[in-house]
Amino acid sequence: MNAERTAASNPPEAPARTAVVTGAGSGIGRSVAVELLAAGWSVALAGRRTETLEETVAVARAAAPVGDDAAVCVRTDVSRPEDVAALFTAVRDRFGRLDLLFNNAGTFGPGGVPVEELAYDAWRHVVDTNLNGAFLCAQAAFRQMKEQDPQGGRIINNGSVSAHVPRPNSVAYTATKHALTGLTKALSLDGRPYRIAVGQIDIGNAATDMTERMQSGILQADGRLASEPVMDVADVARTVRHMAELPLEANVQFATVLATNMPYIGRG
Repeated sequence: MNAERTAASNPPEAPARTAVVTGAGSGIGRSVAVELLAAGWSVALAGRRTETLEETVAVARAAAPVGDDAAVCVRTDVSRPEDVAALFTAVRDRFGRLDLLFNNAGTFGPGGVPVEELAYDAWRHVVDTNLNGAFLCAQAAFRQMKEQDPQGGRIINNGSVSAHVPRPNSVAYTATKHALTGLTKALSLDGRPYRIAVGQIDIGNAATDMTERMQSGILQADGRLASEPVMDVADVARTVRHMAELPLEANVQFATVLATNMPYIGRG
């Protein structure tokens, strides 16, 4: 009887969940990777610079206990198919399975450039990173989640408030973020037979290095320069974690998380 009570009060631990976080060397990607590691996930951190990925792991270990084998840093340019293939091979070899892809890597591109002056190479760089990179990573994750046993997993795409409404002079960024919404919807439908849940988080004015200009003054739709409020990036990370830890029978299809007073409702 005592043995039965002990077994009931100490159920076997659930296997560690495994995530890939792209753009994990800074900003939202860093915050999400730190949040997941603190929650006991194993995380493959992907980004263009190994040293910044290692800095993210150091931040996570300073904040909470992180197992020696819980994090792996993989230098990855998501716009290069060979880099993406190597990333997911490393995940499979290291962790055996994949439960989550946070498709986060992205770039604003050249800010404030009128559409008639935007160089094609600049347009192509934004499209290759924000859209083609998201597709390549989602495709690789989809394949692994479909083939693994037990089957299934979750993909969360990092959209933006710009997936709904543009800022002035942001044609490349806005176009790719609108396209990500279509990617999310198509993957969500195609993933149903394989227990692959796909959702999107649309973020507005999280305080990161990329959004410092929000507080110093940014062009508004009426031509004014105005400071905009920002929110703690940790609040974004907690939202991603909530989406990630739902059972696969439940899905947050779209979530919008933004600084409460940013000019989004009524923009323009």
